[in-house]
Amino acid sequence: MTDQSENPEGTQKVMEERSANETAGTPATGPTEKGIAKVVVVMPAYNAALTLASTVSLIPRAWVDEIILVDDHSNDETVKLARTLPLRVIWHPHNVGYGGNQKTCYLQALQDEADVVVMLHPDGQYEPSLIPDLVRPILRGEADLVLGSRLMEKGGALAGGMPLWKYIANRALTTIENRALGTNLSELHTGYRAYSRELLMSIPFLRNSLDFSFDSEVLMQVAYFGFRIGEVPVRTIYSEEASSVGLSASIVYGLKTLGAVGRLVLHRSGLLRSRKLMP
Repeated sequence: MTDQSENPEGTQKVMEERSANETAGTPATGPTEKGIAKVVVVMPAYNAALTLASTVSLIPRAWVDEIILVDDHSNDETVKLARTLPLRVIWHPHNVGYGGNQKTCYLQALQDEADVVVMLHPDGQYEPSLIPDLVRPILRGEADLVLGSRLMEKGGALAGGMPLWKYIANRALTTIENRALGTNLSELHTGYRAYSRELLMSIPFLRNSLDFSFDSEVLMQVAYFGFRIGEVPVRTIYSEEASSVGLSASIVYGLKTLGAVGRLVLHRSGLLRSRKLMP
């Protein structure tokens, strides 16, 4: 995940501008199985200048109609570099956090009439070439949310450099969440995801947190509103350039994830209603 600080008081006024090369590289036609569906890749960015260009270059453009990068007030050259690439650039005048960044990403993709929205981190942790694998189950009507799981292939996460403590925490939280959600998924803490338009139009994601717990809250909403979740295997890639959440931030994230699970259980039982789980 891209490390971004939460700023609940930050104004989410969005300054938008299009890259001069926005339409460059956009395919006239896509794969037959893609049909006329519009696939939009959103990239929540924060200090991603070192890896952005290489990540964008690996996106399979025959499958992607538009790329939207939302910069959350980076203090490096992310915006300057993004303006030279074939994508749409949106920047926040204030840092609002990872969850706040995603809110802007999805709102813009929906306004651009996306049928499928893929979240791809620009830091190189996930392989852009796997975008078709995430999109296909949605296009086929088999899933509404597809997760790119780093834990589907036994031993793959650790072999790819995932720290042991992160692996253990991921497995433990995923087990707890599976029980609450009634699912049997291998990983629920991946940042590589594809959403259907119907799902994003239905869940109240704008009510979610501005920080990393946004992802967990989305999963609770997806399960509560009855949307289908699928997963495909992806390779784990840890490098010096890729951002990573430290131990203290991970502990906070874990506690907030457990809080989201508790909120779902209480809401379902009728003991404590939550606006995050209301239409």
